[in-house]
Amino acid sequence: MTGERQDEVLPQDGDGELGSPSPDDAAVTAEPAEPAAEELLARLQDAEREHEKVMDDLRRVAADFDNYRKRVAREQAQLYARAGERLAAKLLPVLDDLERALDAAEHHEEAKVLEGVRMTKDALAGVLGSEGVEEIEADGSPFDPHVHEALLAQPVEGVEPGHVIQVIQRGYRMGDVVLRPARVVVSE
Repeated sequence: MTGERQDEVLPQDGDGELGSPSPDDAAVTAEPAEPAAEELLARLQDAEREHEKVMDDLRRVAADFDNYRKRVAREQAQLYARAGERLAAKLLPVLDDLERALDAAEHHEEAKVLEGVRMTKDALAGVLGSEGVEEIEADGSPFDPHVHEALLAQPVEGVEPGHVIQVIQRGYRMGDVVLRPARVVVSE
């Protein structure tokens, strides 16, 4: 092979022709079948329609929730207003009693003024009681910081330390809620 030239060997097909691919070569070089552009476009349009449907549903739910929130706020405001109206209607007779007491005071009928003020206090206590307001018991009871407010502490003979010895201002509660603690003097 010293002076001879070797030629490149080209692949031959089954018939022996040069340059044409063999069936085995075709199987190796063929790419997997891809969907046609029209099919992809159709799938995209379906996805866009589905997306728009979901977004419409979401907008509808958001609008429904917003309407619900507004309705609940409106109903709550009406409930508070009705509660206030009910209490005001119950307090009107107390106002009438106070007017009668003032009228009696103008005519110097002291006994009637005192009686009118007592009746007014009782009427007001009755209205508050009907609304669930009750007085906090304090006089002589052990001091409870949840319902009492100690203004002073004084040593007192015959009374255990930490007991209420005097009520300066009455306290009131409504159920478990303390509206105003009783202001008291406590023994040391």
